[in-house]
Amino acid sequence: MNAVTEAVKLHDCRDAFTATLEAMAADDPRIVAVCNDSVGSSKLNQFRDRFPDRLVNVGIAEQNMIGVSAGLANGGKIPFVCGAACFLTGRGLEQIKADIAYSDANVKLVGISAGMAYGELGPTHHSTEDFAWIRAIPNIAVVAPCDNIETAAAIAFAAEYTGPIFLRLSRVGVPQLLPDDHRFELGKADTLRNGSDVTIIANGVLTHRALDAAELLAARGIEARVLNMATVRPIDEAAIVSAAEETGAILTCEEHTTFGGLGSAVAEVVVDMAPVPMKRLGVPGIFPPTGSENFLLDEFGMSPDGIAEAAARLMQRKA
Repeated sequence: MNAVTEAVKLHDCRDAFTATLEAMAADDPRIVAVCNDSVGSSKLNQFRDRFPDRLVNVGIAEQNMIGVSAGLANGGKIPFVCGAACFLTGRGLEQIKADIAYSDANVKLVGISAGMAYGELGPTHHSTEDFAWIRAIPNIAVVAPCDNIETAAAIAFAAEYTGPIFLRLSRVGVPQLLPDDHRFELGKADTLRNGSDVTIIANGVLTHRALDAAELLAARGIEARVLNMATVRPIDEAAIVSAAEETGAILTCEEHTTFGGLGSAVAEVVVDMAPVPMKRLGVPGIFPPTGSENFLLDEFGMSPDGIAEAAARLMQRKA
């Protein structure tokens, strides 16, 4: 499937999240929301108004928030825990490990404004380590939807899924890439564009940039396969191996440090199962500076032009 991302409507994935959550809550009294004084930024205002006894606002106390959500899960509820990804994962990491993962609690962690979406608030608010932190903990699935459709589908999946899951959402608008009837499958990558020369793997806000890069490459006679790898854990090993064997080179793009995230997860599969030339684009092991998300992504080489150029250079390493 090709994407045309020029002059199209951009969607805030938080809207898809809250709309889906409200619809599910209307049918299932077990669904509750827990937040850290983030009703507005999580867009839970309408949920609070419709279900005032099913929203727990613990205030700025992320460790307590995780403990409360584990208790709610133990009591038979299905808690969706919402907060800025940087604070949800950073401040609550010990409780995520012990209260949720080790206990296998049925808690749904929703990290909003992930990556560098807080932009001008700077390094304290950038969340470019969350994949690595959560991926290293057993029992937790890690998911970064690429658009509004996949966000809604992933939230619906999470409600039915038994066990902990971390869903990483941005606040920056993205175009719709997937069809309205898309169904989310945990651990399953989606091929958004076929190609035989090189594979570009991305998720979240980088997916539409990867597709734009593929169009630029096509104009240069290079056919790039584009995989939307929404699930970072468990990773789709079969799709990665097929990409390696059929295109001979893999480029990953992520709004995250190049250590421990999507690129690292893909590289682990490549080195073990199908070694080919590979390049990881992301934040190069530094604290990203202050600046808008789009500016920072461009600065770190993840504009469509930058991605296309990195893919073209990578192809020169093919045997």
